[in-house]
Amino acid sequence: MSFRVVRSSKFRHVYGQAMKREQCYDNIRVSKSSWDSTFCAVNPKFLAIIVESAGGGAFIVLPHNKVGRIPADHPLVGGHKGPVLDIAWCPHNDNVIASGSEDCVVKVWQIPDGGLSRTLTEPVVDLVYHQRRVGLVLWHPTAQNVLLTAGSDNQIAIWNVGTGEVLLSLDCHPDLIYSACWNWTGSKLLTTCRDKKIRIIDPRKGEVESEAIAHEGSKASRAIFLKHGLVFTTGFSRMSERQYTLRTPDELSEPIVTVEIDTSNGVMFPLYDPDTNLIYLCGKGDSVI
Repeated sequence: MSFRVVRSSKFRHVYGQAMKREQCYDNIRVSKSSWDSTFCAVNPKFLAIIVESAGGGAFIVLPHNKVGRIPADHPLVGGHKGPVLDIAWCPHNDNVIASGSEDCVVKVWQIPDGGLSRTLTEPVVDLVYHQRRVGLVLWHPTAQNVLLTAGSDNQIAIWNVGTGEVLLSLDCHPDLIYSACWNWTGSKLLTTCRDKKIRIIDPRKGEVESEAIAHEGSKASRAIFLKHGLVFTTGFSRMSERQYTLRTPDELSEPIVTVEIDTSNGVMFPLYDPDTNLIYLCGKGDSVI
């Protein structure tokens, strides 16, 4: 008698369930900027969302339990002179958030427990270095008060937020930087660029350790480090099909897996859960994850 061994995945029954309307956040005027960003950031205390704002850039900060319809006059974080393009919560302090803007300035904010009772316009510190808009802010995963910023000037700056000084500047990209990601110890940096390449960089040496073409398409690509050192990328094929790849850092040019998904236009953002080793892909304009 022969037995068939069925290999079952522990994720075969993973499914999503939409929250009830009364548990959602309603009446938020999310930014209409064409910049490729998630426009939101969340931590154990707060949800932050970049919003439409007259006379400069702003974002709203809400405690998790403040659900339902948000009043139109709810206090904002608004000190930028141009639209906010990216926001990131500090992993070491749940009350600290950084924002990058078209005004070329990065601001770091202190959010009080319980959220805002009035509009906040005074940051803890202004970080001024970039000559063009700042579309990427990223905190270091292990070192406190260390923040990475990337601008449309193709420059990466790594800051000591406590002193407001640039610790390192990296000039190794010939074109616009689409995304950046630290590895789990913060010793390596993974970037994607408009020249279609992914790069692994040693930030202390300022050297590119390896690089390769990520995706053949001309639209934006993203890349993240996974927990065990693998590299996961999203992008577009030459025929404008959305796809993702999995690679090893030692052989960036030879993907282990390449999967084509669909022909939608939205850039896919990979959201990684290291505890379950699941990756969620979402794109601007998509109705599914």
